[in-house]
Amino acid sequence: PLFFAGKARSTAEADPERLETHVRMLSETFAPRSYNHPENLDSVAAYIRRQFQRTSGRVSEQTYEVEGNTYRNVILQLGTETDDRIVVGAHYDAAREFPGADDNASGSAGLIELAHLLDNTALPMTVELVAYTLEEPPFFRTDKMGSVFHANSLQQREIPVRMMISVEMIGYFSDKENSQHYPSSILSLFYPTEGNFIVVIGDLGSVSDVRRVKLAMHRAIELPVYSFNAPPGLIAGIDWSDHLSYWDRGYPAVMINNTAFLRNPNYHTKNDTPDRLDYERMSTVVEGIYEAVLDLAQD
Repeated sequence: PLFFAGKARSTAEADPERLETHVRMLSETFAPRSYNHPENLDSVAAYIRRQFQRTSGRVSEQTYEVEGNTYRNVILQLGTETDDRIVVGAHYDAAREFPGADDNASGSAGLIELAHLLDNTALPMTVELVAYTLEEPPFFRTDKMGSVFHANSLQQREIPVRMMISVEMIGYFSDKENSQHYPSSILSLFYPTEGNFIVVIGDLGSVSDVRRVKLAMHRAIELPVYSFNAPPGLIAGIDWSDHLSYWDRGYPAVMINNTAFLRNPNYHTKNDTPDRLDYERMSTVVEGIYEAVLDLAQD
């Protein structure tokens, strides 16, 4: 089945107010967050690092140079130190001069909140949270993406990845009829017309991975969870985020997403602002991701 809905049973409780605070910091205080504002990206990285340092985990930065500027990924490792790991990542940069509240301050805020939840949990393996830079154009789908540098570093050190979860746009929801759109009319036969769900996305090689993450989220939250698998390139958006960097290196990866431009009319515009997000449902998504990480860590 594509969809599961059940009674919420999450053992964690994400804070909507904290999520909104983080989204506003990134999309208002530190805006714009495009590649040509490296000083703002440095401020965002420092902010995320401070949030990560409030945990008991191990915090580091991965820096690299592009066109004479230094950019940085911020990394937090939690749990028992093991050879293999689970990676959860979100990019903190934004397109052009836009606020980028949903894309992707929402994912970054979710990553910070996830760090808070996981810090209070006994983890039997290493869970690595990574805030990436340079996901957006002009470096999108190039070797300058922060996630490429991170995935390369894991591959070079021969570190096994049990699963990579890309958290990409998790803040925009709508209960209005026909608020959800699809690239093909056939898909509307299987998915709802209201944009009130979250989706776990993968390629054809990650059907079992997608199913496992979806089931773990389903067991924990009331928010409807759907899934979608397709070959990259067949349906627009399947590989439009940092999980692609891991697929390209043979690592298992999925994306958790609100379907982006297929739902949010403010995507890549000046209207992608914090006041348009649903922090209650966003907190539910974070709780679902938390439960998925716990499930994956039990193998």
